[in-house]
Amino acid sequence: MKIFLLLICSLLVFPAAAQTIGEWPLPAGFQRMLQASGSFGAWLRNVPLKKTTTVYLFNGDKKRNQSAQVAVLDITTGKKDLQQCADAVMRLYAEHLYANNKYGQIVFNATDGTPINYSDWRKGWRWKLRGNKLLKLQVTSPCDTRACFESYLETVFTYAGTISLKKQLQPVRNISDIRPGDVFIEGGSPGHAVIVMDVAVNIHGDKRFLLAQSYMPAQDIHLLKNPSSASAWYALPGSTLRTPEWTFGNGGALMRFK
Repeated sequence: MKIFLLLICSLLVFPAAAQTIGEWPLPAGFQRMLQASGSFGAWLRNVPLKKTTTVYLFNGDKKRNQSAQVAVLDITTGKKDLQQCADAVMRLYAEHLYANNKYGQIVFNATDGTPINYSDWRKGWRWKLRGNKLLKLQVTSPCDTRACFESYLETVFTYAGTISLKKQLQPVRNISDIRPGDVFIEGGSPGHAVIVMDVAVNIHGDKRFLLAQSYMPAQDIHLLKNPSSASAWYALPGSTLRTPEWTFGNGGALMRFK
């Protein structure tokens, strides 16, 4: 009987039928917030989930802590220790723009403030570190392949992080305005960032949201368990937001891509 109950609980927390973020079961009485076609939020709902809930590191090893996640996003991590927390957020936003051929909008600032844009990268420009400053140099032939895009992101992940990303985002003044694609972020060394993957609302205007993260070392992006609930859905926080591996307090903020 105990084994049967454990299996039922496992199915409730890890629903096998969910193949995308948009198929993740809703809390009772909630509906997904409407998202405009072509928006970042709509794109996030179509992100596929892996059949396994195991998180792997960039080198193929299993992450030591396997208790933080309820699902794993089917998004590449790469073979280098680069795609960590803020990088995962930038990866998802860049993938959305790339999928919609919005190459001109793919730009991220390095920690020193230097903008690294994909449009110039495609034309053969590269960013090289000279002392403490990134220099933009035209050193190679134009490219427009998927490998070209992946190489661009590796450069972004090398020179950007939570500090630069937080400066690039705009604050969400009222947390009740939370939307898919928003980011809870605390800049620092270390800092942390998690992305809002989906938002649901009920007839009373109450909201629930799903969060995803990568972490250190670089690892699969994963949908976070709510440590305060048996569900993956989070309620709007007060002064702090507690996630399995980070608590966002006064140094954290809800922010949004401009």
